[in-house]
Amino acid sequence: MLDSLTRSFGGKRVLNDLSFEIPQGRVFGFLGPNGSGKTTTMRIILGILTPDSGEVRYDGKRVTKADSKHFGYMPEERGLYQKMAVGEQLVYLGRLRGLSKRDARVKVTNWLERFGLAGQIASSVETLSLGNQQRVQLIAALLHEPQVLILDEPFSGLDPLATASMAEVMHDLVKTGRTLVFSSHQLDLVESICETVAIIADGSLVAYGDVAELTRSDDLEVEMVTSSDALQWISGVPGVQGFSVADGRVRVQLASPRVSQELLRTALAQGSLREFAFRKKKLSEVFLQTVATRSSSTSLDTKAGNTLLDLAAVANA
Repeated sequence: MLDSLTRSFGGKRVLNDLSFEIPQGRVFGFLGPNGSGKTTTMRIILGILTPDSGEVRYDGKRVTKADSKHFGYMPEERGLYQKMAVGEQLVYLGRLRGLSKRDARVKVTNWLERFGLAGQIASSVETLSLGNQQRVQLIAALLHEPQVLILDEPFSGLDPLATASMAEVMHDLVKTGRTLVFSSHQLDLVESICETVAIIADGSLVAYGDVAELTRSDDLEVEMVTSSDALQWISGVPGVQGFSVADGRVRVQLASPRVSQELLRTALAQGSLREFAFRKKKLSEVFLQTVATRSSSTSLDTKAGNTLLDLAAVANA
């Protein structure tokens, strides 16, 4: 639980009364444009920084330095020694986390076997694929068996197969009761992996909730998939305000949700209807709308304009 966190650097407010709850035993997405305060927040959670005011609570109590054993961190900038053997390096990192040499070796062996890397224990990190390097970095964060794992851009640079493998590992960890806090600019991945998200901008919370709820439309747009090329009938349905076609999907704008019933009856009568559902917003749309609204309400200068261009690039990445 983050409660009213504020933090300034050199007179500039980076976090502004930031509060939200991270549900236990779930994959939680922590999102925001560059410079929004994500890294500062993560460092405060980990105890690397202290807030000017507010507090972080874990299991109902204020987090202390002793609680760091419950947290693991996989930073965006990887910290592995490229020339060092995988097993030797992980044992070393485990001992830095307080494990005995014997316990560290046992845990390293178990984790390497679990991730299919047992055969790489004597290999130097630089000889591994980027995906396997990511797995080794994740093992380093897991050796002391943290209950909360913070992952900063864990999919950066991974190909689709390595991305799918990493996502599977994340879900397996959640099944063991761990909580994952996951930060990324790859919003399609966030939408597919995370159950709950928080979006911040300029150090303030601008959106929070379950992904399914945040991406739910207002029930005024329906998407259909039909094999028929003749679509003029759609305009004749009372209450239809217009429609468009893109990528084989027909998007229909409605005057009210009740119009969907008549639209469905008419579509079935036309035949060849394969899909019919209220349109769901993409998380990238929610991100862009909420952050752009925050930016436009706090600044109208050139810097804000550049920020919106950056946000559009992120949403369309």
